[in-house]
Amino acid sequence: MTAFNALGPDGALAKQIKNFAVRPSQQKMAAIIDEHIAEQHSIVIEAGTGIGKTFAYLVPALLSGLKIIVSTGTKTLQEQLFLRDLPLVKKALKIPASLALLKGRANYLCLYRLRTARQSGANLHPYLVNEIEEVHDWSQRTQSGDTVELNQISEKSDVWPHVTSTVENCLGQQCSDYDDCFLLKARRDAQTADVLVINHHLLMADLLLKESGFAELLPKANAIIVDEAHQLPDVATHFFGHSINQKQIRELVEDVESEFRIIELLALQYRGEKASLDKSSKDPKQQLLIDIKKTLADHYLSLPNRVGRFLSSEIKNLPRIVESLESLNSLLEKLRDFLVSIESPSKTIDNCSSRCYGLISQIEKLIESIKNSSNPVDECELQFDSVAWLERTQSGFSWNISPIDISEEYLSKTEIYQSTWIYTSATLAIGDSFQHFSDRLGIKPDKTAIIDSPFDYQNQALLYLPPNMPAPNTADYTSAVIDLSEQLAKHCRGGLFILFTSHKALQFAAERIRPRLNRPLLVQGDSPRSDLLFRFQEIGNAILLGTSSFWQGVDVRGQALSCVVIDKLPFASPGDPLVQAKIEFCRSKGQNPFMSFQLPDAIINLKQGVGRLIRDYQDYGLMVLCDPRISTKPYGKKFLDSLPDMKRTNSEQEAIEFLSQLDDSTRKVESEESTVSESLEE
Repeated sequence: MTAFNALGPDGALAKQIKNFAVRPSQQKMAAIIDEHIAEQHSIVIEAGTGIGKTFAYLVPALLSGLKIIVSTGTKTLQEQLFLRDLPLVKKALKIPASLALLKGRANYLCLYRLRTARQSGANLHPYLVNEIEEVHDWSQRTQSGDTVELNQISEKSDVWPHVTSTVENCLGQQCSDYDDCFLLKARRDAQTADVLVINHHLLMADLLLKESGFAELLPKANAIIVDEAHQLPDVATHFFGHSINQKQIRELVEDVESEFRIIELLALQYRGEKASLDKSSKDPKQQLLIDIKKTLADHYLSLPNRVGRFLSSEIKNLPRIVESLESLNSLLEKLRDFLVSIESPSKTIDNCSSRCYGLISQIEKLIESIKNSSNPVDECELQFDSVAWLERTQSGFSWNISPIDISEEYLSKTEIYQSTWIYTSATLAIGDSFQHFSDRLGIKPDKTAIIDSPFDYQNQALLYLPPNMPAPNTADYTSAVIDLSEQLAKHCRGGLFILFTSHKALQFAAERIRPRLNRPLLVQGDSPRSDLLFRFQEIGNAILLGTSSFWQGVDVRGQALSCVVIDKLPFASPGDPLVQAKIEFCRSKGQNPFMSFQLPDAIINLKQGVGRLIRDYQDYGLMVLCDPRISTKPYGKKFLDSLPDMKRTNSEQEAIEFLSQLDDSTRKVESEESTVSESLEE
């Protein structure tokens, strides 16, 4: 059986799935993968929306009989593959392949840390104590330890850091619960599975471990399929860099405090004394921890007093930045020396000592990098193809040293696998070229293919390019976008997405629209994204205001989403430290940074945003690109040429008529997604 035939009208999938839609484009993609999957080739495929790329790579992967790893962009996609798509394809093909799902360690309960948290519960907030007991009750019945099972506790709850481990605080083989470790069990299952589903973060972590020769997270595989591959370069940039954040240091102090508390309580009990500590007595080690917390707070106060990202060269001369880092490092050295001096230390104390060594080393590198930086174009800041920068949030900070060009490092690490690499996404090409994507990863594909969406964009969608819009950098631009959106909303029976390129514009729009709107308004940040999307779909005619996270990975079908308005072409902010560094890096290589970096990235991002509109054969909708540069600038044609082939108009009346004519009855059809769900239930 070939993958092409399996996806045909008389194939295995058609026999298994009720009303299975045969898609020649899906068969074409499957045939390409079928041909190359055993050849240790590098394959890049852009698969337009509606092709059904998941089945197009799963069918040849299972038929090959090879060991396969599938890497996705998010945990949600991981679970969809593992719980729904893979079991269905496996059943249809009648292949007895073993399947496994592996997530990052933060998704698995740590029995040791749970027990430690319960022992020190008297010093925690009452609501945390209650949630820790809920976790304990669940720990008695769970088989996987996957925290997604305990959905009555929010994934954002403060309890999770207390009952899950990190790379820094995991005790490894020294842990008393090592044999019962849920993470270890998941990794053992992963080693023996025929098909393993992971995410890009795990893939990058494994790349680093395999190169070191120290260990590995993932088994050897004949083929690695990277879905949503457009996200991979940014994930790799994060993993190939270094980061120090407030949370790491705070958690170290909390773990040391907790261990000291347990030791002292045990000592009191041993002496038969009352189990309470005298808070009035001065304890040198407790004072040291207090000093670390105070210095950490002082460093936070020394940073710029606004949220954002900053090159180290921009802020190095602010009072006390380097001085507070040096003070913090000095205190961490004292803590390390104290921990090392403890006789018969516990496993946790040994671990905390090792974490101190790591933080001290990282902070020393950071201080050196900050002192050496002069200005954004200084050669010394780019001499190692990396840049130091700060991210300040409302509640914390993160110092980062990030590589500017990851291509050589990524290529050298992936070559260790000796596998076929298959990269696929709906947005990888610029026009008909994969050069931008390939250059970012340093790969030279053996096979590339662009498989267009099977949707009839000429009849299903209309692209409206409104004339007479002000320049995007003028003060009244966002107001003009809002006025236009409100006018279109009057004639739209379904829902609207209004997608912004900045949070500032989104908040301005929310404040202006909310008082005068006669339909539900949903705003990113008011609720978790999943909740907003569920409510948007349920309401059916809401207006949703979103920024970057709503430009991709959002699948709303039917009349609930009838119009998508995009305020500006999504060029990355030139004030972002990594963007600044990449611009200077391109110039140092004799390249035009706008053409080689800024424009291609913006085109990929716009393709993602436009891809939110038509998600099904029976979807119809209006796409509105407000930015006048798409019509007035020479590069505008590159954006338009990369979008689906939609009819275009500059007429507001024509756009309104298109919205008005959208027929509810054409929307209510059974999608392949619902068909798949029914088949699984059967």
